[in-house]
Amino acid sequence: MSAQQHRWGADALAAIDLGSNSFRLEIARLRQGRYESLAYWKEPIRLGAGLDAQNHLTEAAMQRAFDCLRRFGAELQGFAPERVRAVATQTLREARNRDAFLARAHGALGHPVEVIAGREEARLIYAGVSRLQPSSATQLVIDIGGRSTELILGHGAQPLRAESFAIGSVGLTLRCFADGKLTAEAFRQAQIVAAAELEEALTLFARGRCEPAWSEALGASGTVGALAQIAESAGLSKDGSINAAGLRWCMEACIRAGHVDQLQLPGLKDDRKKVVAGGLAILYTLLSLFDIERLKPAKGALRQGLVFDLAERLKLHEQQDSEDLREPTVLALQQRFGVDRAQAGRVRSLAQRLHRELDRKADIEHQLELGWAAALHEIGQAVSHHDHHRHSHYLITHLDAPGFSQDQLRRMGHLALGQRGGLRKLEAELRDESLLWQLLALRLALVKCHAREAIQEDRMAVRREGRRVTVRMVPGWAATHPQALYLLGEEAKAWSKLGLIDLQIQA
Repeated sequence: MSAQQHRWGADALAAIDLGSNSFRLEIARLRQGRYESLAYWKEPIRLGAGLDAQNHLTEAAMQRAFDCLRRFGAELQGFAPERVRAVATQTLREARNRDAFLARAHGALGHPVEVIAGREEARLIYAGVSRLQPSSATQLVIDIGGRSTELILGHGAQPLRAESFAIGSVGLTLRCFADGKLTAEAFRQAQIVAAAELEEALTLFARGRCEPAWSEALGASGTVGALAQIAESAGLSKDGSINAAGLRWCMEACIRAGHVDQLQLPGLKDDRKKVVAGGLAILYTLLSLFDIERLKPAKGALRQGLVFDLAERLKLHEQQDSEDLREPTVLALQQRFGVDRAQAGRVRSLAQRLHRELDRKADIEHQLELGWAAALHEIGQAVSHHDHHRHSHYLITHLDAPGFSQDQLRRMGHLALGQRGGLRKLEAELRDESLLWQLLALRLALVKCHAREAIQEDRMAVRREGRRVTVRMVPGWAATHPQALYLLGEEAKAWSKLGLIDLQIQA
């Protein structure tokens, strides 16, 4: 079945959200800016409950995830890879064995899974909410997930401030209601834990303390949706809006039940029953701390934000003269760390040209991430000129960078680390052949640009036959550039020691 021959149509897009409580797959299309949901699946995997005391995902939890992803993958047969995006959130941010999980998840789904940072998750949530529920007002958007809570202050379609806090319905339930008992003391303790985590957000988001002030509060995703359904089913709300009085009623009903197995709240689905106490405590704490009188359920969430973001990337890739949404992030980072932009631009241009010659089948994302790694390869000099490649690696890997996944930042960090010195430090990573050609292109470009002055790109060319690579310099170049010729020789020796590439220099 080709990419054009699946039942959803050639313009369909697919978003997969590997949440800490539930996995979701949505297939949708955008036509004239209008969002049309074609299909939606949700499975309560409770991946967040599968982290052991050492923050390793258990085999049982992973198997639940892979079984679900195989089912999702069956629905995605025929989708072109560039029309699918799968992201994982807080549980995979915490999991120490996430690399092993991601490799197996890719095999089960048939598409790679990215781990996104908390602020990037918040940005995408707001993209979904603001596009499906447009408003000219300044809004506070809250999303309580299984192991994290995202808060976003935004105006119109623009997020002004976005933060993520490592507390969610699954995590707090395991901490304060692990035995299933629903007592007044357990709820008090849960609210203390939630307040301790969220208190630092008061000046950023609380009514009367943040700037600009928000005029309406919206709640996205599962926890708010479940509590809104309870409020409406119990006659506490006509439109699903939530207030502190309604949440107190829910807590009192939980305490009367005494145990999660006896809980019978109207409108509460079975898959939410085990984690509702933690989510309830977090939301009540937020309403109290942030002076939220009324919280309305939002129409959008992370998965819709992913669809909008994916559509914009595809549009930009099709329009060669358009700027990728991640370019402003890179420019801001260059300015923040005082990067020599002229040098970065020379390295970026040449590295991308060499990469196209070395890896003619490379996808557009690999071309782009090489360019961004080249643009940022010297940010470590803001820390120290000595071993700046190691500082660049650390900074890039740990940045909050809007538009980038943690996995892409880590890959760009590997390129920054490998830009100079021996290659043994990346021996395991360079088993990925696509990274191998990216790094070779970057290192060759740095040799050519070593004098930090204007260059003539066409004086360097590469030809590849399997793992044998020939670097050709124009006749006469070697006589006028002995230092660069020496560095090219050292480059050939470095790759020879690793045994991955036979690099030959013709100058």
